[in-house]
Amino acid sequence: MRIVLVGPPGAGKGTQAALLAKNLSIPHISTGDLFRANISQGTELGRKAKSYMDAGNLVPDEVTIEMAKDRMEQQDAAGGFLLDGFPRNVPQAEALDDMLKAESMKLDAVLDLEIPEEEVVERIAGRRICRNDSAHVFHVVNKPPKRDGVCDVCGGELYQRDDDSEGTVRKRLEVYHQKTEPIIDYYRRQDLVVTISASGPVEEVTARAMQALGVS
Repeated sequence: MRIVLVGPPGAGKGTQAALLAKNLSIPHISTGDLFRANISQGTELGRKAKSYMDAGNLVPDEVTIEMAKDRMEQQDAAGGFLLDGFPRNVPQAEALDDMLKAESMKLDAVLDLEIPEEEVVERIAGRRICRNDSAHVFHVVNKPPKRDGVCDVCGGELYQRDDDSEGTVRKRLEVYHQKTEPIIDYYRRQDLVVTISASGPVEEVTARAMQALGVS
């Protein structure tokens, strides 16, 4: 299957993408991973992306599109893929359509993770990360540490990242509504969008997604 995963920040896209890709035996292609891999490997695209990022500018669509194209052409993606973070806007969606058309391929579905905005703010703004190990993640409501501000695992200090503050989360949601949400209408016109609720336990959301994709 060839799937695009969309949803606002805090909808759990990364978690669901990894689980769905594993269940469907297809690679999870994440824009963040692509950028990190290209930059760390010093590829031409990575150097281009880094030059924009170092200058504090957004990486142009054409660089992102080329990275995604290069990844989708790799052997493990021949039988399908799950795209997470790409396309991020309508021009990228149009470019993806052109890429697939050139290979006589098409998308099977666009999975839209829907979640109330206030739940997104609560999910992200309540997150606390361990300074010793960022893999140790807690939440003031859903997974509170035994001692306030102290990591249960290693005793490190827990803190809130700057981009997890309520103001920053609301700004990220604004950007999502302006830039990314229009791709849902773009794909709806192609009758590709499947919308599910991203609220509730992780395993329930995964089961919902599998069922919506017709592969449960």
